[in-house]
Amino acid sequence: MLKELPEKGELVICTVTKAKGFGAFVELDEYPGTKGFIHIKEVAPGWVKNIRDHVREGQKIVCKVMDVDPSKGYVDLSLKRVNEHQKREKIQQWKNEQKAKKLLEMVGEKVGLSFDECLEKFGYELIKKFGSLYNAFEEVARNEKVLEEEGFSNEWTKHFIEIAKENIVIPYVEIKGYVEMKCPTPDGIKYIKKALQMIEGKKGEIEIEVRYISAPLYRIEVKAPDYKSAEKELKARVEKSIEYIKKHGGEGKFMREAK
Repeated sequence: MLKELPEKGELVICTVTKAKGFGAFVELDEYPGTKGFIHIKEVAPGWVKNIRDHVREGQKIVCKVMDVDPSKGYVDLSLKRVNEHQKREKIQQWKNEQKAKKLLEMVGEKVGLSFDECLEKFGYELIKKFGSLYNAFEEVARNEKVLEEEGFSNEWTKHFIEIAKENIVIPYVEIKGYVEMKCPTPDGIKYIKKALQMIEGKKGEIEIEVRYISAPLYRIEVKAPDYKSAEKELKARVEKSIEYIKKHGGEGKFMREAK
């Protein structure tokens, strides 16, 4: 089952219902029926002269849970303790989950189940396995065999896979850098070409391209599902390439792209 109340320290999406005087009252979008309160001291850094300069009725905001006491009837929240990065990340996460709910409804239509019935039959188990409903759709879009690998086998799985692959765009990250390759030997060009070929290529979902800038400089472009795998593969290939060119009387140097 989903949690009925948020945890202390959690970031939550809220809709402002009233902003007046000493604070703002909100409703927690992810916890239906749960209300929250932001004391004016937790609205913004420094002295707040007019709370409406910072929040207004109907506005959606990201808050940090400061205290959860069911006896109060509301959750204590802070707006000022959420930085811009956290705000953007939480809003994107919330949008993803809204999309995942619509996709699950589509799966339900295919198998003759309501959204709530989908949750009960397999949705909660997907959340347990993948961390969130959206993560489940994303992992299936990335690898359609993952449901079977995780022990899911039923009529709904083929529809889940179909809808995931049609509606989820797998996120990719890109990193860039430069490599300097020199080899003064008679066959230097041949060795430089071979060294660059050792960097370029595709491994699974990771793609690396090498583009000529002007000798001896070449640009490297890496596209991967995440930064960690991109950095790891790039490092391994560049090191192997430089080791190769050095063995053949040349030298190589890798440089990050200037920010």
